[in-house]
Amino acid sequence: MKIICIFLCCLALWACQEEKPVVQEFRRYKGDIEVLNSCDINGAANKMTTYLRQHGFDVVSKSNDVLQNYKETILVLRNPEWEGAQALAKALKTKNVMVVASKRATAIDASIYLGKDFNKIIEGEQGEQK
Repeated sequence: MKIICIFLCCLALWACQEEKPVVQEFRRYKGDIEVLNSCDINGAANKMTTYLRQHGFDVVSKSNDVLQNYKETILVLRNPEWEGAQALAKALKTKNVMVVASKRATAIDASIYLGKDFNKIIEGEQGEQK
């Protein structure tokens, strides 16, 4: 009988413990990114900007590119020593990465030229969250 009472007391204490909330890691990457719509799809730069900001990247400018015929998204690193470069390539799910070495100082660490595949980048993650 004592064993049953002890078991029931332990069970009651275990059931009363508070559940600890699941903490999702959110990391911010220092560095400035520009997003260029190069795919001729209205709103592409806005959607990608929202996606990147949700992933901790600082998008400082967005606009339409002169060329509007890119099939695939391209990441151009203007500062190859930027700490967020690999994380950005991973977030974009691309191997299309170019490094542009310039003696001229630039305020932008990375430029993203959006291709027609940009929706797959964004939707892939949204589908995983459902």
